[in-house]
Amino acid sequence: MFDRLIDASLRNRPLVLLVLLALAGSGAYALMRLPIDAVPDITNVQVMALTNAPALGPEEVERFITVPVENAMNGIPRVQEVRSFSQFGISGVTVVFEEGVDIYWARQQVGERLALVRSQIPAEYGQPEMGPIATGLGEVFQFEVRNADDAPTRRSLMDLRTILDWEVARPLKSIPGVVEVNAFGGELKTYEVRLDPQKLMSRGISVNRVFQAIARNNGSAGGGYLERNGQQRVIRTVGLINDLDELGDVLLEATPSGTPIHVRDVAEVRFAPMIRAGAVTRDGRGEAATATVLMLMGENSRVVVDRIKEKLAEIQEGLPEGVVIDPFYDRAALIERTIATVSRNLAEGGVLVVAVLLVLLGNLRAGLIVALAIPLSMLFAGELMLYFGVAGSLMSLGAIDFGLIVDSAVIVMENIVHRLSHARPGEAAAEVVRAATREVRKPVVFGVGIITLVHLPILALEGVEGKMFRPMALTVIFALSGSLLLSLTATPVLASFFLRPGASERETLPIRLAKRAYRAPLGWAIRRPIPVALMAIAALAATVPIALSLGGEFIPKLDEGDLVVVLVRPPDAALSEGIQDTTHFERALREAFPDEIKSVVSRTGRPEIGIDPAGVNLTDVFVLLQPPERWTRVHDRDGLIRAIEELGGRVLPGTFLAFTQPIELRFNDLLAGVRADVGLSLFGDDLGVLQEKSNALAEVLRSVPGASEVKAQSLGGLPFLQIDIDRDRIDRRGIDGAEVLDVGAALGGKVVGQVVEGERRFDLQVRIAPEYRQDVDAIRNLLLTTSAGKQVALESVADIKMVDGVYEVWRKDRRRRAMVQCNVRDRDLASFVAEAQRRVAAEVTLPRGYRVEWGGTFENLQSATRRLTIVVPIALSLIMLLLYATFGSVSLAMLIFLSVPLGAIGGVLALWLRGLNFSISAGVGFIALSGVAVLDGLVLVSAIRQLVEQGTPVLRAVGEASMARLRPILMTGLVASLGFVPMALSHGSGAEVQRPLATVVIGGLITSTLLKLVVLPALYAWFDPGAPSPRADGPAPEVG
Repeated sequence: MFDRLIDASLRNRPLVLLVLLALAGSGAYALMRLPIDAVPDITNVQVMALTNAPALGPEEVERFITVPVENAMNGIPRVQEVRSFSQFGISGVTVVFEEGVDIYWARQQVGERLALVRSQIPAEYGQPEMGPIATGLGEVFQFEVRNADDAPTRRSLMDLRTILDWEVARPLKSIPGVVEVNAFGGELKTYEVRLDPQKLMSRGISVNRVFQAIARNNGSAGGGYLERNGQQRVIRTVGLINDLDELGDVLLEATPSGTPIHVRDVAEVRFAPMIRAGAVTRDGRGEAATATVLMLMGENSRVVVDRIKEKLAEIQEGLPEGVVIDPFYDRAALIERTIATVSRNLAEGGVLVVAVLLVLLGNLRAGLIVALAIPLSMLFAGELMLYFGVAGSLMSLGAIDFGLIVDSAVIVMENIVHRLSHARPGEAAAEVVRAATREVRKPVVFGVGIITLVHLPILALEGVEGKMFRPMALTVIFALSGSLLLSLTATPVLASFFLRPGASERETLPIRLAKRAYRAPLGWAIRRPIPVALMAIAALAATVPIALSLGGEFIPKLDEGDLVVVLVRPPDAALSEGIQDTTHFERALREAFPDEIKSVVSRTGRPEIGIDPAGVNLTDVFVLLQPPERWTRVHDRDGLIRAIEELGGRVLPGTFLAFTQPIELRFNDLLAGVRADVGLSLFGDDLGVLQEKSNALAEVLRSVPGASEVKAQSLGGLPFLQIDIDRDRIDRRGIDGAEVLDVGAALGGKVVGQVVEGERRFDLQVRIAPEYRQDVDAIRNLLLTTSAGKQVALESVADIKMVDGVYEVWRKDRRRRAMVQCNVRDRDLASFVAEAQRRVAAEVTLPRGYRVEWGGTFENLQSATRRLTIVVPIALSLIMLLLYATFGSVSLAMLIFLSVPLGAIGGVLALWLRGLNFSISAGVGFIALSGVAVLDGLVLVSAIRQLVEQGTPVLRAVGEASMARLRPILMTGLVASLGFVPMALSHGSGAEVQRPLATVVIGGLITSTLLKLVVLPALYAWFDPGAPSPRADGPAPEVG
């Protein structure tokens, strides 16, 4: 088949050139349309059900909402796990599905179950609704709506939040690719009826009466229609409340003398902020009104961000004077930095590859023809990436090695140059090129096939590691497929146009020096195979303890260019305290690091759309950084983290600090429900036991070297003012229990309707005035009216007391759990967890029915390691199978397969010398290395076999073929390794993830290339049954 392809290409050379032009044009178009992001989206398929229940505490939320919703999810197909949280006023249940499930099908399944469970939850407790489609890469843009520095009038936080909600967020939601605009911060405007209990009691009006009167007097009704003179007139009754005056005029009842009592007679009517569970501060200026734009799953980040910016510029023109939109987080910036790193690495690698080709081939035209395979293969890969939906990212585009791409073209071109230099006078160039290409067709096809095959098992990786590395494998396979087709079509066609027969083949100085240095050790090795074999075995054996000493981690952390400092205060910390702390911390950061920090934004608690289970004691401080070249106070990221940690200890004593990054934080939250490298889940039933044992686990973790930011989850410690109704006492006094409940609801504020202002809608809430709810004594003395018309204090019919209650309840797979989290610094993750597991097993005794589950990033490492133990043997087996298919000989296949362990020696040594841990990135590098390492061995053994089949004695064939194939072997090894050099040495955004993979391939190719040039020739006679056994004292074989 491939011979026919070669022949057809050379017969239709103009057509091949036209196809190349078409490929270039369509490939460039595909790359422009290709979705681009910094990293692949590793979020699992999940649906969250959220329920706002402002009247319930955590345990009540769990009992009345969370458990019924969890039970309703039973029986949904392909569910992987169900986890939940129950906090004061909110329930969140996350249903995680198996990989590959369509997100919209999953939402449909959850939506159907939620429709059924709503009837089991009392309406006054709240109704579960699905949250937005959550993805770790969804938060693409964040901005603040604020007063301009030169604004003529300063607008309040309530005004800014209103502008944000109705004039900015609404139009943004219409942008294609935007799924939600999540406003956070500022003050949410409401119409408030601030009740005076004394006035209520003096007029004998209950709180419930106010609730009902306002609700009944705020609405419209239809009355059918009238027909008159052949015309139809619709009847409607309009009674909506339109402003504060109309709200104050609502009639409650009349006195016996007929005097009306209005809302304004017992309450103050005003605009007031809704009770909130979170706030945002920025740059030490105080509170801010901000919004986060969430991108729809699967959209193109750069395109969506560009649309957002265009729309915001349009919206800005229509905003009131003095109000500006101020962006502070832009995902496109990270994408641009990462793509710049990838582009720079690819460009530098390409330049090195072309330089090596020109130097070693010694033929400018031949070198340029080979180099042309680089852009054409990339364009070919871009078309397939777009067709199969593979997004461009650090892992897909960044893992391409131009040297690897041109390997097949190098082998073909080297043989073409060699054959043309020995062509007979008058022989047509096209015929010489055809014969030369067909001669190396088999090693080229099978070599590229082997490299492609070893990437196929990577496609079998699952979970996070699969989503991370599958795009890389697919992109490499696409590029290699293009390079193979080009090497058998475009390369010979262009060679037939631009290269002429009879031109002398000039060996360049580096090749002549290499041959001169290679000749003596080659002859010695062929005569002494046993010492050579023993040295190879010794080198491999010496590598084993080094490999075992390497640390282990999942994937090196991608430097996103920004930091998130997580602040955790005691559970009873007030929101006002959090706002004060973050403002103080922001000022300290800006003063301490003026050249390092661009902006600081702190998000305390949760927004109205609470997709994160954050209480008011939890703050995420987004530290947006300047480019590192501008830093003056510190010089690297680790130094900045240590300095911020020290500053936080001084500025915020008693506050727990942990460090992460924006995307990393979101991924950890969504994937495992933890915010750290290591998360211990302690499962059990009794919250007291869970708290006690989780604290013990935290103490053990703190004693393990490398532990940082260890934190046990606080399950209790939230103080409650509890009003327990005494049934006997309310019965004796003739008080309806509902009236007591109404008073309790009015303390916190109860929404009884909405007020519509044009297209805007604002909640209408009733709340007892602050002076009657600021302390326990005031609440005790709130008055109730008995059935006899007498007034009694609330404390006479209820027990009012302060109790320590549950702060939050977490569950996984329908069991309660407590979390202990920690990050790992200055140590590899695998050894840390191994030691921590030993200490936990020895020092912590758990009651019957309680168990510990280790998770976080470590869970991903375990999963990936288990998968690699299956994938790697499959990859090696595929190599052996294809080698056997190539030669029809098990022994020769095994000989070539020796290139794999020879390459592994260099890969392990390179990791060790650079101080890098073994990671999944490095593991994928070893898989890729195994295919590349075999390619040169295949070329060498194929050349030896060809000479033997022509009748050349085996030892002479080994010597001649080794010297003849030295140039292509050195070229393929050099270009493949040099293509990875910029990736291995880069320090740009995203380089951390690429570095282990590139290091393994470079180190492996160095040892594989050098050792196989000695080991394979020395051992060939052993593996070829027809070859005589060489003797150390025998005659030296001819080696060129």
